[in-house]
Amino acid sequence: MIRKALKTLFTGNSPALSAKESYQVSDALAKAKLRMGSHFKKNQILGRKEAIGCVSLEISQRCNLDCSLCYLSPSSNQVADLPLQEVFRRLDGIKSHFGVGTDVQISGGDPTMRDRKELMQIVRYAREIGLRPALFTNGIRCDRSMIEELVENGLSDIAFHVDLTQKRKGFSTEQELNKIRNQYIDLVRGLPLMVIFNTTVHTDNFFEIPDLVRFFVEQSDVVRFASFQLQADTGRGVLGKRGETISLDSVKEKINEGSGNRLAWDSILVGHPKCHSYAPTIIVNNKAFSIVDDPNLVGDFFEDFQDITHDRRESPGKIALKYVRAAVRKPRWLIRGVKYFFPRLWRIRRDLVKSRGKIRKISFFVQNFMDADHLDPERVEACSFMVMTPDGPVSMCAHNANRDDYILRPILIEGKEGAEVFYPLKESGRVESTEVPA
Repeated sequence: MIRKALKTLFTGNSPALSAKESYQVSDALAKAKLRMGSHFKKNQILGRKEAIGCVSLEISQRCNLDCSLCYLSPSSNQVADLPLQEVFRRLDGIKSHFGVGTDVQISGGDPTMRDRKELMQIVRYAREIGLRPALFTNGIRCDRSMIEELVENGLSDIAFHVDLTQKRKGFSTEQELNKIRNQYIDLVRGLPLMVIFNTTVHTDNFFEIPDLVRFFVEQSDVVRFASFQLQADTGRGVLGKRGETISLDSVKEKINEGSGNRLAWDSILVGHPKCHSYAPTIIVNNKAFSIVDDPNLVGDFFEDFQDITHDRRESPGKIALKYVRAAVRKPRWLIRGVKYFFPRLWRIRRDLVKSRGKIRKISFFVQNFMDADHLDPERVEACSFMVMTPDGPVSMCAHNANRDDYILRPILIEGKEGAEVFYPLKESGRVESTEVPA
């Protein structure tokens, strides 16, 4: 099974789905479409290409940092790690709710606080049942051997969270923190992973966003995704609500400034328009250019190529080739593609010449999390970023607003030899036998 998963990792080819898996995917897409309501558009990913943006699986509440904007609970570091059996049950639940191919964030707290062997088992199990596991970490406990072992067990993505809210000693600006980012980039260089960097945006680093974007553009031979998460008043964070300066629009403008172009935000929609903005780009001569700027083209593309998948870590050329081959069976798309891309490539011809034809790819993403005391029911319902809980998937914002209700609750764990109860706060997660009612 691992060998099969690794073959999928390196080739980007997806194994054929069983009848049950195909039904799960179709059913999940239909439910996502209903969940989106009036926000289901032709160019909406949810309900067309994906049933959910991603699902977070928190395998440890413990963390080795105490960020000034932290979504964890004040009691998180006293919560014992979930038993493996419960972790596997939640992974099964993610698959049953959203189908194979779902992106799963192995997160926390920091997931590397968990026993290393158990971490490998979790990633391996996620891959074996057809999910795409990503590790979301502050990187402090990561080394090359750990990441290589994670890749061997099926890791698809790795996301490093680095920013000023973490209060790392000796760093007072985001530019200074690039020293750590470069260390992490070197740590994963050459590995078959999609590399992501997460940055929490707040008053103290808002005006550094353009420089940070330029850094990610320069490092886009390794970094493929840069996510900017807007300050939210939730969890144990102490900075409170954001100022009026910070908004989806203002952060997008700062990213535009750093990219050297006005990016085509929201040509591709991901979930509720007040929650996320997404701009996939190609990098030519250290400048970012939007891959697509026509929502109608995106919508038609989703309809005609819904069944075509690709590995996100593949080069732009390899991805393009895959769709060109598919378009051969639909000649009108070859004509439409030439008409669309030729004038755009012609406009950047000088940059193409200067870059000697080298094209890289990076996507920019802005996440607008909600304050705990100001949840919008419509946005919660249309959520594209959920957390797997004992009760099933829950909106990340709703989960963070009521975190203790989920992480402190005793959990019934049923096995072949009976049932046990896991107590998260009782003697470091004591498990006691119990009788299950008939």
